Amino acid sequence: MMKCALLLILQKIFNMYESYYGFIERPFQLSPDPRFFFATKHHQRALSYLQYGLDQGEGFIVITGPIGTGKTTIARNLLSSIGDENIVAAQLVTTKLSPSELLELVAAEFKIPLKGTSKADVLGSIESFLIVLHKQGKRALLLVDEAQNLPIETIEELRMLSNFQLDDKPLIQSFLLGQEELKDIIQAPNMEQFRQRIIASAHLQPLNVEEVKNYINHRLQQAGYEKVSLFTDTAIETIHEKTLGVPRKINIFVDRLLLFGFLEELSHFTMDAINEVAEEMSAELTGSLSSKILENNQPNCPVTQQKLNNSSENIENIKDVLRDVEDILESQIKQKIKMVRYVDKLLKQKNREYAQEQLEDKTK
Repeated sequence: MMKCALLLILQKIFNMYESYYGFIERPFQLSPDPRFFFATKHHQRALSYLQYGLDQGEGFIVITGPIGTGKTTIARNLLSSIGDENIVAAQLVTTKLSPSELLELVAAEFKIPLKGTSKADVLGSIESFLIVLHKQGKRALLLVDEAQNLPIETIEELRMLSNFQLDDKPLIQSFLLGQEELKDIIQAPNMEQFRQRIIASAHLQPLNVEEVKNYINHRLQQAGYEKVSLFTDTAIETIHEKTLGVPRKINIFVDRLLLFGFLEELSHFTMDAINEVAEEMSAELTGSLSSKILENNQPNCPVTQQKLNNSSENIENIKDVLRDVEDILESQIKQKIKMVRYVDKLLKQKNREYAQEQLEDKTK
């Protein structure tokens, strides 16, 4: 009950911050939305490659890039812009799937009824489905997101799916989107056959300062903002510095800035305001703890094994993690205090509105 009440209060706060700045909706939400898609030259090239691959109807397209640079947004943008009713698309967000698990997930996403549970049964069901599509003048498109999580043998299974053909035409086409590690996987010596099937690839880069400015202004305009600029060029440079030009981090940071601006009744953002919010969000913007945990959990990694065998280095690693935990806890406490201020401000505003309504009722 308390959690629901808090969520309602938070929803009211966000609604009020939208109203304060004249937004019709929040401009920096994290969920990918094709309406807010902003194409830098890297993103436009990647989207063009995807569209080219779609037109070709065969081969693999590979899009890579650091975390948060917009790979999923590009995929959603492509899916939303497909005007061809003859393309039946499905999107997978993968984990470490075995080849059999991948096939079962493909069948589930395309809503293919299975004839049995064995791998041969699943493959047969998928092939039958693809043949039916072909006879209807349609073809299947599979977008595989977070493809860097797939083992090599599972990526090979995707290549084997591309062997399903009829009348010398592939029945299914796959696009792979993943983090930078995907490039290393594809470059492995035993991936030569897969590489030969790639007809185009693109790598996304973080935004430069000018792109950050255009990106922020684009999203503000999409959300209906029509007033003078909220951010000076100096502020944009600082946002670029704090977020390293990564779109997802920009969304998180600017969203928090706007909430802060509403609570502090700011019409534009000074360096003091930006630095205060950046300090509160230092752990969220760097992600240092999560990256260290990921590094120390990589299986069969010689470097990791060496660290485990060296007790003194292991102790130092534990100390580093504990320091990060302490920093994050401190940041969380600051955020809780800030939230109390948010709620207090909201309640005071509601009390003022109520008092005003009472006064108006008395004067009638």
